[in-house]
Amino acid sequence: MPRLILTPTLPTDVAVRGVVFDMDGTLCLPQTWMFGEMRRVLGIEKGVDILDHIYALDPDAQEDAHEKVRLVERKAMVEMKPQPGLQMLMDFIAAQGLKKAICTRNFETPVNHLLSNFLPEHLFHPIVTRDFTPPKPSPAGILHIASHWDIDPSHIVMVGDSVDDMLAGHRAGVTTILIESDVNGHLKEAPETDVVVQTLDEIIDLLKRGIDIPDRKPAPDAENA
Repeated sequence: MPRLILTPTLPTDVAVRGVVFDMDGTLCLPQTWMFGEMRRVLGIEKGVDILDHIYALDPDAQEDAHEKVRLVERKAMVEMKPQPGLQMLMDFIAAQGLKKAICTRNFETPVNHLLSNFLPEHLFHPIVTRDFTPPKPSPAGILHIASHWDIDPSHIVMVGDSVDDMLAGHRAGVTTILIESDVNGHLKEAPETDVVVQTLDEIIDLLKRGIDIPDRKPAPDAENA
């Protein structure tokens, strides 16, 4: 069982070299009401994937549906609060010289709002938003980030709070860390979840002492999943 450890005294082939973050419920506190409101304005039932529904519409109707969802996200953006431990973790990652990126199903405006208000001194690159297709749970966004960094997925960690995050990370062959909340407890025992934390600053200790995970490779045809 390989051990991913962040320490300059060990060879780079066992080190975490980059961290990918989801946004809603990960970098900021969850606002679960958003998804019910999005389904309400789109006229779809719970269980229907919001983006899958939009992309299945006629091209002429897609932009109107996207704008309905954006309006909900803009409302939520005003009430956005940072996840506990956010600043501490980002300062640690920056001090260690690790790369960090965002892979989210949001559009770019709420992402920019979060970064400018809570993390103005930190660089995330690339930032994969809704404009990138296919979205999570496809691993394509994470694999795009890994390719941009020129880092093998086995040296990357995906931090998120949803089944889409865990599935995407697992399929991409990265280590997955679940930020536990009062609505995602069922994911703690999911085979796609490697590690569970309650706050972001707990990840600092994980990076210091290492993360034991099963050997994993990207799923076959992961880029097209």
